[in-house]
Amino acid sequence: MTVAELLDLPVSITSVSTERHERETSQFTRVTTGIVLSGDGETGRGEDVVYEADAHDELAAAGLPDLTGDYTLAEFSERVADASLFPSPPERPVSRHYRQWALESAALDLALRQNETDLPTLLDRRREPVRFVTSMRLGDPPTTERIDALRERVPDVEFKLDPTQAWDDGLVATLADTDRVRILDLKGHYEGTDVDSPADPDLYERIIEGFPEAIIEDPALTAETRPLFEDDAVRSRVSWDEPIESLADVRSLPWEPDWLNIKPSRFGSLESLLETLTYCEEQGIRCYGGGQFELGVGRGQLQLLASLFYPDGPNDIAPRAYNEPAVGDALPTSPLSPPDSRGFRWE
Repeated sequence: MTVAELLDLPVSITSVSTERHERETSQFTRVTTGIVLSGDGETGRGEDVVYEADAHDELAAAGLPDLTGDYTLAEFSERVADASLFPSPPERPVSRHYRQWALESAALDLALRQNETDLPTLLDRRREPVRFVTSMRLGDPPTTERIDALRERVPDVEFKLDPTQAWDDGLVATLADTDRVRILDLKGHYEGTDVDSPADPDLYERIIEGFPEAIIEDPALTAETRPLFEDDAVRSRVSWDEPIESLADVRSLPWEPDWLNIKPSRFGSLESLLETLTYCEEQGIRCYGGGQFELGVGRGQLQLLASLFYPDGPNDIAPRAYNEPAVGDALPTSPLSPPDSRGFRWE
């Protein structure tokens, strides 16, 4: 089945509701909203991953617009794109994509269930075991305490880490010796956020040289840092995440990428996501999934997409237990075995 044929799948919605989720994570208090669409005796679920808690509280108070009716998935996408989904303007424009994706993923889940099928069948793809990494910052001042605790429980665990200017040569050498760091996220495109990280050429050089095999994610290219990425061997290790919300964004990158971090919610629509994944396959661009501290079905939906499209990538979609403030004793190991689930679900 083609993407166009998938988008022609019918869905009937008779009720729309939301469920607020909140939980402490290893880094902050996370709030998300579960989207519940029902019809014909079935229920479809999605998850809104907008980062600001106030936006979820406003949604809980005001509710969503009336989205009931009979649609194709393409028609529902158009309806959602035109709808007023925020009682007040969101703090970040990309939040509109996050909420649209929550609704579209719920509609996809419902449509698959109503039509007694699933995404692997329609896309003619196999569920494959999913390799994952776990991501974190190392604190201020940075320490390897959490890494050590995780490795004690899961010796083969792999990591995606967020370097900061406090990382010195000794810490880099210690981390490199673990041979488990797969991605270094420089967060060079998160200006004005809590994780904004300045473009420090000394730090960039320390990371590039200290982790010669690792993926370098989201560098900020400035007059001082750009020369560090002129070598093709270094460019081949660069991945992009925050700037990518559409195929047009992929095509406008500074050079043809070798790697992309795919966060489906950034794309807003199912059509935009699948269009980009198709392009990446055609161009030989390697992908891996990115998570956003999902608390509900959203995490499993990311794992299912990874299982179908990039199972062997260093997917930043570890099971939720890895985001608990305290490191638990019983942690799932990589790769995750895919379940034979219905609809657009992992469980």
